[in-house]
Amino acid sequence: MPFLWNGEVWEMSGRGRRRRVVNSTRVIALSFAGVILMGALLLMLPISSRSGVSCGPITALFTATSATCVTGLIVVDTLTQFTLFGQVVILALIQLGGLGFMSVIFLLASLVKKRMSLSQRLMMVSAFNLNDMHDVARLVGGAFRLTFLVEGMGAIVLTACFWPCYGLGAIWKGVFNAVSAFCNAGFDLLGPDGLGSLSTYSDNPVVLLTVACLIVCGGLGFFVWEEIIHKKSFHRLSLYSQMVIVITASLIVGGMLFFLLVEHDNPETLVGMPWWQQGLNALFQSITLRTAGFLSISQGGLREVSQFVCVLFMLVGGSAGSTAGGIKTVTLGVLVLAMRAGLHGRSEVTIRGRTIPLTKVLSAVTLVLVVSVMFLFSSITISVVDEVPYLSAAFETASALGTVGLTTGITPTLSTFSHLLLVAMMYLGRVGVLSLSVAFLTQGGRQSRISYPESDVMIG
Repeated sequence: MPFLWNGEVWEMSGRGRRRRVVNSTRVIALSFAGVILMGALLLMLPISSRSGVSCGPITALFTATSATCVTGLIVVDTLTQFTLFGQVVILALIQLGGLGFMSVIFLLASLVKKRMSLSQRLMMVSAFNLNDMHDVARLVGGAFRLTFLVEGMGAIVLTACFWPCYGLGAIWKGVFNAVSAFCNAGFDLLGPDGLGSLSTYSDNPVVLLTVACLIVCGGLGFFVWEEIIHKKSFHRLSLYSQMVIVITASLIVGGMLFFLLVEHDNPETLVGMPWWQQGLNALFQSITLRTAGFLSISQGGLREVSQFVCVLFMLVGGSAGSTAGGIKTVTLGVLVLAMRAGLHGRSEVTIRGRTIPLTKVLSAVTLVLVVSVMFLFSSITISVVDEVPYLSAAFETASALGTVGLTTGITPTLSTFSHLLLVAMMYLGRVGVLSLSVAFLTQGGRQSRISYPESDVMIG
């Protein structure tokens, strides 16, 4: 009988020995790479470009990676560069990237009434970052229903808002932007007018709040929504879901207050807006910069301290099992709890009478350290290679690694080398550093049989 162990699907042989069937995380990682390559090939076709000439391999690869990894960074404007065919390809990549390729395979199997095998269920456990396969089929099915319901409602509202300006074209724009928002992708079809993205709607609360709600819904994670729908009470939710909701709300409110305080007198961002519009755009900035990539105010016009805080928020990202990237909200929460335990001299990390396993704490520390090293290396490299201010390079790198998509405006001007480096960061940010380590660096789940003696070292 197959079982999941150390990111791999195993089964017991007739002699009672474990035999590896498939590395589920490796399959997921390679499926993302395959979707990216397929999308890049389609976007390279002359039929995808309005000019009738191929956009080139680098532009196609960058756009396909950004769409599949639901980032939103672009080197060319989506509306003016790509035809309807190219836009449909990008939208399909966004949906595949947001839901996960393996989830789509499950949906197709369900449509033909094919029952999931145990191995496939274990694969879905890995894809959704679940701890067990209890009701995994119900969870995946619920994820699809929630996705299409929320995207559909968002599309209706956005279409109604866009209709006065675009007429029948508002339908496609509404659908595209709703899917992009829920999947936390940040792609839009509103053109380069003004600052681009939603900057022309900075005074429209319906548009901004609708997009913000879509972003939050997609960033919470399907497991959290499944619990919210079925348990209907905050106190009945699992500890994980409670942590996700509390941390997400804290980051949103804290970010809004920060940007309102720092940017209210900045002539390049919030100056000239009435108080309600300033609060609305500060709230939207706080929500979008962690996962989505839509903008309503100039990112290049933000004060340096605001850009630095944006970098931190982007590296945090959304929640596990969601459409968002970053180190994830609960990882941040575990680190804060570990810091609290350390300051109080406790060896156990606890919350609300529960102990968080040491393995989870070590995973959180490992993830943050690896992401920090990758971020510093990439940002420094881009700054040196392209001779751009370090803060701008750090902003773009954090946006790619956190799969956010916000930009200060320098991404199209970067060199091919920096574009490829950002492609790598987007892929790592979406698939996950720990997932890739399990997929390609672990040795079949083997653990050392040697127990080494302890040695005391001085800390601090």
